[in-house]
Amino acid sequence: MGTPREDALDIFDHALRTSRVELAMERRVHFHGAVMEVDGNRFALKEYQRCVVIALGKAAGTMTAALLRLAGREAERFEGVVVSPVEEAVPSRRFRCVRGGHPTPDAGSMMAAKEVLEALVALSEHDLVIFLVSGGGSALVERFLDGETTLETMAATHKVLVESGAPITAINAVRKHLSAVKGGRLAAAAAPAEQLTIFVSDVPAGELDALSSGPTVPDRSTVQDVYRIVAEYHLAERLPAEVTEMLRRGRVPETPKPGETIFARSRWSVLLDSTSLERAAAECAAGLGWSIQVDDTCDDWSAKKAADYLVGRARELKKERGPVCLISTGEVTVEVPSGARGRGGRNQHFALLCADQIRGESMTVLSGGSDGIDGNSPAAGAVVDGSTASRAAATGYPISKALAAFDSCSLLSMLGDAIITGPTGNNLRDLRILLAKR
Repeated sequence: MGTPREDALDIFDHALRTSRVELAMERRVHFHGAVMEVDGNRFALKEYQRCVVIALGKAAGTMTAALLRLAGREAERFEGVVVSPVEEAVPSRRFRCVRGGHPTPDAGSMMAAKEVLEALVALSEHDLVIFLVSGGGSALVERFLDGETTLETMAATHKVLVESGAPITAINAVRKHLSAVKGGRLAAAAAPAEQLTIFVSDVPAGELDALSSGPTVPDRSTVQDVYRIVAEYHLAERLPAEVTEMLRRGRVPETPKPGETIFARSRWSVLLDSTSLERAAAECAAGLGWSIQVDDTCDDWSAKKAADYLVGRARELKKERGPVCLISTGEVTVEVPSGARGRGGRNQHFALLCADQIRGESMTVLSGGSDGIDGNSPAAGAVVDGSTASRAAATGYPISKALAAFDSCSLLSMLGDAIITGPTGNNLRDLRILLAKR
C-alpha cells in the first residue's frame, strides 16, 4: 500500500487503462478474411454493396480506429461518418469527421445530423451499416423533428434538461421525443439495411435506449412519460417557449417501439460498460491490500444524497473489516440554477460534499469521469481526504462557498486535488472510490 491518496489515484488509473476501447475491441471483434464476427454474429462483407460506419459519441474516434485496424486489408470496404467532441484524424478519404458540441449542441451537431442522415437514407437491403455508439451522442448529433427549429432553441432545451436534476433516463426520454436522430430514428433512417450497433455504454445496465438517447434501439419511453417528466421537474417554465407550446398542444410524436419492422435486421452488442470499471478497480484495490465492497445503490441519486450514503457506508465497513475500499459506479445528479457561472461538474461537486463530511477522518474519496471530462471544467474529477476542508479554509475559499457557487473546480485546482487526465476517448460513466481505515 502507498498512502490512501496514492492508492485511490492508482486504482482510478488502472481502471481507465484496463477498460480501454482498443483492448475490448480486440477481444470481441474478429476478422477472418472478409468475414467480420462480433459476439457470434457473422457478416460476410463481400455480400454487401456498401459497408457504412456511423460512429458517434466520446469514444467515436477510438472505436472507429480500432475497428479499421482490426479489419486490416478489409478496411477499404468501409465508408462513413465519425462524430466526436474533439477533432479526429480522418481515417481514410471514404470517411467524414465532424466535431459536434458537448455538453450543448452547436452548429457542428446540426451538421453531424445532416451528414449522418444523408449517409443512411441512401441505404438499401443490400447494404450493411455498423453503428459505433458511445456516451455524449445526445448533444453531438442533433436535429429536432421540426426541421425549422433553431440551434438556439435546441441548445437551450438541452441545457435546461441537463441542469434539471433529473436522472439521465428521464432527460433522454424528453430528448428522444423531440429529435429526428434519437429514440430509434437512426435505425428507421437506415432500414431496410442490415444493422449492427456496438456500444460503449455510459448508462445503467439494461437501459441501452438511454445511451446517446438510443438512436438505433427500440424506445421504451413514451410520450406520456415525457409529459410526466416535464411536470415532475417543473420544466415547462424553463424550456424555450416554442418547445413548451408544442408539449402543451400534445404535438409530440411517438418514437419507434420494440417489435416494429424497422428493427427486423438489427443486432446489438455491448462492448464495455460501467461493470468493466468496477471489475478493474476491484482487482487493483485487492492487489493493494484493501478489502473490497461494491455498492451501486446510489446510481442516479442527487450528489448530496449519494455523498451522505457512501460516506456513511464506508464508516460502517471500516468498523467491520478494517481498511476498506468502497467502489461505486454510475452517475449522480446536480441541479445547477440558471445563472451559475462556476467551473466544475458532478464528480467534483460530489467530492467536495464528501470532503465537508470527512473533516479530520482517515478517509479518502475519489470521484472521476471515465471520459476525462467533468462538467464545464478541464478536470476528470477530484480526490479529497480528511485534510481537504481545513486546507480549503486556509485559502479563504471554504468548501461551503465553492459549493454554493457551483465552483468546485476552482477550489479543488487551487488545493491540488483536481484530477486532470484529458479526454480519454472512452465513456463508461463515473467511478467513485472511498478508502477508509480505522
